[in-house]
Amino acid sequence: MEIRKACSPEDVKNYDTGRLRKEFLIEDLFKKDEIIFIYSHIDRMITGSAVPVKEKLDLTAGEELRARFFLERREMGVINIGGSGVITVDGRRYNVGYKEAMYIGMGSRDISFESDDQAAPSKFYINSVPAHKTYPTVLIKREGEAGDGIVIIKDENKKELGSPEASNHRVINKYILPGQVETCQLEMGMTELAPGSVWNTMPCHTHERRMEVYLYFDIPEEAYVCHFCGEPKETRHLIVRNEQAVISPSWSIHAGAGTQAYTFIWGMAGENQDFDDMDNIANSELM
Repeated sequence: MEIRKACSPEDVKNYDTGRLRKEFLIEDLFKKDEIIFIYSHIDRMITGSAVPVKEKLDLTAGEELRARFFLERREMGVINIGGSGVITVDGRRYNVGYKEAMYIGMGSRDISFESDDQAAPSKFYINSVPAHKTYPTVLIKREGEAGDGIVIIKDENKKELGSPEASNHRVINKYILPGQVETCQLEMGMTELAPGSVWNTMPCHTHERRMEVYLYFDIPEEAYVCHFCGEPKETRHLIVRNEQAVISPSWSIHAGAGTQAYTFIWGMAGENQDFDDMDNIANSELM
C-alpha cells in the first residue's frame, strides 16, 4: 500500500509538473491479478483496484492499517469498469456487471474478487474511508428491480446537466449518497459525457468540507483529459490518461477537459455528505 501525505496549497503552488504528478496523480492503478491501494492522508481516503484474472483475489488489511481485517474500522465503495465478476462478502456472492457498484459496510471480514471470464476480466475500482457505524452491504444497479441486498439508482439521482453548445452535456449517476445508500461519510458516482462534449465540472468549485478523487476512463489510447487543479487564483493542470486517477484536496478546484468525450468516477469523503455543499467559482475568477 502506497502512502501519500497531505499538502499545503502554499507549497503546491511552487510544484513543477513532476512533483504535481507524484503527489496527486495515480498512474498504474489497474494491474492483472493484483489488488493495489494508495492511502492518502487527505481525509484518510484509500483509492485502489482489484483485477482478478487467473484467480480469486482476497482482500487483506496489510500492515499499514494496523487492523485485523480491512473493514474493521472502514467502509468501502466499489464500481466495476471491466467485465462482469463476483464480489463475495462474508460468504454471500454478488454478481457485479459493467458500471455496477457495491457498498460494503464496516465490519465485513471476508471479501474477495473474481472475474467471470479471464478474457474479459473485471476491473473493480475501490474507494474506502474510515467509518464509525455499520450500514448494510448492498449491490447497486442502474436499472432493474430492487430486492434483498440490491438497490436501483433512483431516477432523481440520474441527473442530466450541461448542453452541447457549452461542450458539457453529461449525465451524473449518483450511486452512493444519503437517501439511496446510507454510509458514514463515503459518496460515489459516475459522470458520463455525451459525444461531442469534453468539459466536466465547469464552472468549477471547491468544497472545503470534503476531498474528492476522480478516476478517468473510457479514454481512447491517443486521447487524454486535462485535469485542472489548484487554488482558483493559482490553477495548475495534469495530463491524465485512461484509467488514471487524481487526488483532489478540499481547497483545490477539480475540473477537466478532454480531447474527446470520456467517463469519470468521483468519490468523496469528509465533514459532511451534502452533495450541494460547494463554493462555486465564476469563470472570471480563475487565474
